[in-house]
Amino acid sequence: MKTFRNEHGDPASIHRARFLRLGAAMAAQLALAPLHAQNAAPAVQPLMQPMQRRAIPSSGEQLGIIGCGTWQTFDVGSAVEDRKRLAEVLRILFDAGGAVVDSSPMYGRSEAVTGDLLTQLGMHDRAFVATKVWTRGAAEGVRQMEESMRLLQHKRIELMQIHNLVDWRTHLKTLRAWKQEGRIKYLGITHYTESAFGELESIMRAEKLDFVQLNYSLDDRAAEARLLPLAAERGIAVLVNQPFGGGGLLRGLVDKPLPAWAGEIGCASWAQVLLKYVVSHSAVTCAIPGTSRPQHMRDNVAAGMGVLPDAAMRRRMAEEWRRR
Repeated sequence: MKTFRNEHGDPASIHRARFLRLGAAMAAQLALAPLHAQNAAPAVQPLMQPMQRRAIPSSGEQLGIIGCGTWQTFDVGSAVEDRKRLAEVLRILFDAGGAVVDSSPMYGRSEAVTGDLLTQLGMHDRAFVATKVWTRGAAEGVRQMEESMRLLQHKRIELMQIHNLVDWRTHLKTLRAWKQEGRIKYLGITHYTESAFGELESIMRAEKLDFVQLNYSLDDRAAEARLLPLAAERGIAVLVNQPFGGGGLLRGLVDKPLPAWAGEIGCASWAQVLLKYVVSHSAVTCAIPGTSRPQHMRDNVAAGMGVLPDAAMRRRMAEEWRRR
């Protein structure tokens, strides 16, 4: 699998720090509410607006449109400060109305850390836990998923996904049985690159799925052509990974001023602009940017509040990006 720095990952922290300071200044210029300030400390008062929600098509269950990925960012040891920071990330997510926490057995210690924190915080009932099976063979898949459930300390996994389509036919049979037995609530498939879109499309057309997870961002809009319309047509919920283009897109904007129209959609930062573009597509259920920093999560969840770009604004955003 390709290695990349996900969204707000720590390798880009120095750039993001500069970005946050710039965002704060632009927020003041745009006369946005103080709760959007980019340099807000974890102790500031909770965000007051409710996060927008979308329905899972197969059930009607509502989810907040911003969640949290755990690739790299939750792969930490037992250091108190690391755990404290991640606990605050989850508190901010849940207090804002978000719920989705996405992990995988390929993410190192992320499942175990997520489970520990949810238990420590007493917030298992507020989390929509999504993880994945990432191996070959039915027996090994069962073993891996049972280990994930143990590490996550979650009685029932809300969403089990087949990671990067590895041995998907085998695992899909198991997931259907587990869903019928009540061991999982939803099932889905994932990938992170456009090269897999043809296979994703074939599976989405042929199989009954609750979720698909895929890459989609302002600079990577290939999913708009076929997969997002197909998800809407087939009643499949969409989780978006790499909404910041794997981190590179956001880092590339760090020294650029926000466009004048950012205030029209309530954005105080480039991160919010990028997230609002993604979640304003009607087929997208939830975006899952990863972060280990409370101030970044506070920035992210603000993108799920207030007005979202309409069709005209989305066209304008895409066109301005093309002209860069």
